[in-house]
Amino acid sequence: MSTEKFLEFRNVSKVYGSRDGPVRALEALNLAFDEGSFVCIVGPSGCGKTTLLQIVGGFVSPSSGEVRLSGRPVTGPGPDRGVVFQQPALFPWMNVYQNAEFGLMVRHIKGRERSDRVERYLRLVGLWDFRKHYTYQLSGGMQQRLAIARVLINNPRVLLLDEPFGALDALTRERMQEELHNIWARSGMTALFITHSVEEAVYLGTHVVVMSSRPGRVLDLLEVGFSRQTGRDDIRSIKSSSEFVAVREKVLSLIWSSATLSSGSRADVARNATA
Repeated sequence: MSTEKFLEFRNVSKVYGSRDGPVRALEALNLAFDEGSFVCIVGPSGCGKTTLLQIVGGFVSPSSGEVRLSGRPVTGPGPDRGVVFQQPALFPWMNVYQNAEFGLMVRHIKGRERSDRVERYLRLVGLWDFRKHYTYQLSGGMQQRLAIARVLINNPRVLLLDEPFGALDALTRERMQEELHNIWARSGMTALFITHSVEEAVYLGTHVVVMSSRPGRVLDLLEVGFSRQTGRDDIRSIKSSSEFVAVREKVLSLIWSSATLSSGSRADVARNATA
């Protein structure tokens, strides 16, 4: 019987060239996750979090090692992976419905299948009643929900999120954390989530990967279960519990103890610890 995981990083390293010599972004990452996991990646600025996500997305190739998805090496972008960026890349000349169906239109999916998918996912993210609105008429949180819906409509097996809530205010960010968790729980897909916020990672993740300063190495991999409590306890009750605080402080301690942390990275960690 095969023990192969759904998503695997096998000795993944990445080196970029520069005028000042090679820059090692990632070094010897070995990680493996089951399908349906919600994996949060945290670490100081410049530790290679976004590079890691770009490698999974197929936009960047590792210098050595490989990423395997469902047993196959990732060699380029594909419809089985969808990306949500920090700033929602929406078309302002299209309304909510037209933005949502854009990927299906490009893939020549027509008729009832297309309309059913659009309705399903706009309802899933709570935007069906706003389907005729244009993006400038939406709040920042609603725009980000639309960006997530546009990715989900294409039925990716992996949802890649690069700090999607970084530009939101604290209240909207917390609401979006709950929204994203509910979407993930109902869709059953695998999520890879990049964030600077340790609190956000511990709340959302089934797994939290803690990375060191550049070159990014895995300091620890923690399995956490707070996301499973959503629906039983409200978000503030979970985040203020002694168990949650203990895990959050452990992750922070791991990052702070990284021998190569710069003074700027320390400031980033402190500022984002409770974002």
